[in-house]
Amino acid sequence: MLRNSLSKVLAKPEGFKWWMGLVLPVWVFVGFMAAQVIVGLLLSLLSLLRIPLKNISEPTIQAIGSFVVYIVALLTVIGLPWLVRKYKTSKAEIGLDHHLTWTDLLLAPAAFIVYILLSFVLTSIFSQFPFYNVNQVQNTGFSGLSYGYEYFLAFFTLVIVAPIAEEILFRGYLLGKLRRYLPIWAAVLVTSLLFGIVHFAWNVGVDVFVLSIVLSILRIRTGRLAPSILLHMIKNGVAFYFLFINPLL
Repeated sequence: MLRNSLSKVLAKPEGFKWWMGLVLPVWVFVGFMAAQVIVGLLLSLLSLLRIPLKNISEPTIQAIGSFVVYIVALLTVIGLPWLVRKYKTSKAEIGLDHHLTWTDLLLAPAAFIVYILLSFVLTSIFSQFPFYNVNQVQNTGFSGLSYGYEYFLAFFTLVIVAPIAEEILFRGYLLGKLRRYLPIWAAVLVTSLLFGIVHFAWNVGVDVFVLSIVLSILRIRTGRLAPSILLHMIKNGVAFYFLFINPLL
């Protein structure tokens, strides 16, 4: 059984195209960054039109902006190829053709423990290098939270919206496409490297690289995206607690 699993991981897919391992990640990266630029330009335009954004709290603007960024990114990365080249992406390819199961509710916490252990090992290794700052704090975009609704908006954005959107984009679309052109191990590696890069911080990048590997394995082994989304929510929920609820701990 182990030999068969290893052979499957190492085997080249029937439609092997190594260059797609470059094209698809670049496309996802461009789409993700373009969405942020578009939202930034929209905010600047609203400011030029003298729309009173100052009357809206910063966490509210951040929450709305983040939601729009994810929507634009998904529409760009997944929708644009379909509109221009009829390059369709099915729900099954993303892993959204199955609902959350009781098995997923057990797999996600177990995978979280595996992720914590692997992250600790890799972080310990990287902490020996001078360029790696262990104490660097991730910029979530939310700061100075004061009111209950601001905490709710931050929680909803970081723990609910972000995991769903990022899993659809990375473990759903990107990994789903790469598996058609690359060996499984290469598809997982490329997906995880890109996921670490888009966080733009060494310590966060190393951590989410490990997270992405575990998320990708969940996605591949179950054939569903739901357990990966749930694991991502657990991870972000724990991070939210340490960043906003009990930062001193």
